[in-house]
Amino acid sequence: MRSINALKFIVDSNVGKLAKWLRIMGYDTRFFDGRDDSHLVAIAQAEDRVILTRDTQIMKRRVVTRGQLKAILIQSDEPELQIYQVIDTLDLDCRFRPFTICLECNQPLVEWSKGQVKELVPPYVFQTQSQFMECPACHRIYWRGTHWQAMTKKLKRFMKS
Repeated sequence: MRSINALKFIVDSNVGKLAKWLRIMGYDTRFFDGRDDSHLVAIAQAEDRVILTRDTQIMKRRVVTRGQLKAILIQSDEPELQIYQVIDTLDLDCRFRPFTICLECNQPLVEWSKGQVKELVPPYVFQTQSQFMECPACHRIYWRGTHWQAMTKKLKRFMKS
């Protein structure tokens, strides 16, 4: 088993909000929106990912019961309680590599200079921000505005659990 910080996840659609928060923390987290549990398990095995799900049938699969594949049965319907459960169960570090993964497509972000984003962000953002990250896959631009501040505050709450 690799180190905690190298963990990768596959999140079942029944706990989809976990994907966003794990990505915010910097963990490679694939979102699975298919219906075929066998496909989810196959991806988890092929890519060495921990399964996060509320599906009790996945937990009964031989590869899970024999410990060949790590899976966590998420107990709550509440997204915040779900993330607390994952952090506590795996002793995750909320400060692992925050804000380094695209929240939409799970790709590592690339730092961009202010000049590179001049035509890509609103004028106010360009004037008030100095750090920018871009997703090389979906080309979404990120900066440390009010949304970032709110997520940072929530991450600090998760750390106190």
